Amino acid sequence: MIFRNRALAARVGTAALLASGVFTALGVPAHAAGTETDLSLDVVGTRVAAGSEGKVAFAKVTNRGENTPRDLSIDADFSGLDTSKAVPVSAIPGCDPNVGGWNCKVPTELLPGPGETVELPVVLFKQDGFEGTYKGSVTFAIGSTDDTDASNNTKVATIELTDESGPDLLVLAGDVKQAVEVDENGELSVVGDLHAGETGVLQYFVVNQGDRAAGGLTVTVKLPKGVTFTEAEPDCEYNAADTEAVCTYRQLPLVPIDEDTDESDDVFSAGDFHHLLSVDADVKAGSLTGGSVSVEPIVATQPLRGSAREATKLPENVTGLQGADVDASDNTDGYAVVVAAEGGSGGGDGGLPVTGPQAGLIGGIGGAVLLAGGAMFLAARRRRVVLVTPGDETSTV
Repeated sequence: MIFRNRALAARVGTAALLASGVFTALGVPAHAAGTETDLSLDVVGTRVAAGSEGKVAFAKVTNRGENTPRDLSIDADFSGLDTSKAVPVSAIPGCDPNVGGWNCKVPTELLPGPGETVELPVVLFKQDGFEGTYKGSVTFAIGSTDDTDASNNTKVATIELTDESGPDLLVLAGDVKQAVEVDENGELSVVGDLHAGETGVLQYFVVNQGDRAAGGLTVTVKLPKGVTFTEAEPDCEYNAADTEAVCTYRQLPLVPIDEDTDESDDVFSAGDFHHLLSVDADVKAGSLTGGSVSVEPIVATQPLRGSAREATKLPENVTGLQGADVDASDNTDGYAVVVAAEGGSGGGDGGLPVTGPQAGLIGGIGGAVLLAGGAMFLAARRRRVVLVTPGDETSTV
């Protein structure tokens, strides 16, 4: 099922986003008696299409241990990057610039629990006036007083400004933590923590950060062991065990995010999707890992113009053709299904419907943070991004 969502880049600023409570709406994670755990780092989405002014990449921090850490920080080292060509700017609060990079203290609300992943957005700016191609490196590193294994805490990411044009899809999938109910009108509402034998909702966000439209998209959803799809969705084919689905949306074109500027039309650059999931009754409490969502664009055979750019009713039986994506590193996102122990706290939102902005908040940061990065692009358009250290009076934009 799809929640269609247009780009908010032209009307959502980063400051407004943070003030709106996106980062705090997820709730403070519960800490176990111990806080020692193993945190690992990955970085995706650092390849920029020729016609794009930039994009939002993500530093993904996964908790591979059994406890929730008390703190988390992330550093970026620009010593391998020519910042006159490209600049990575953190889009999370709590960041301080330093000589040759920045350091961020991750808010408590975003600390990942066991099996969970937090996606920390990094906006990549292509500096005004730059033309051609370029490759440089940025070293990202995470730290926590509770991390037990430092061997997976550093990632050297290649920042690449390409001469390649095409769609560039990003997918963000939220961890499944809450149980939902469906009323007689088909509306979903959150009723509390997710327990064995109950129904949850997997929600994910897809956006086109490239410089060409995707004629449609193919989505592959894999579920963790102990979880099955609750119902069949049109346009999706399921395996015999109902644990994997391949959904083809040939009539859902996605234009580049900077071309999605009219609120009143049916042209979209992004979409919120959801699937109902059933947790087996004999599953033990804890994080069920191994779930993933992967997306691939259906490349249009010719430029999309006029009504061809508009989303139409999705057919039930379609066949898509796989096409190239400018940056495939951010085409797959993992997620966990977190099963609460019986007798645990409710944690529900009452009858709050799982639609609109709420769809992007349950289980993850969602698309709002990404689209705030688009607002940063607009604010910095034709203006050079300059890195400063604390105490300097020069503007950062």
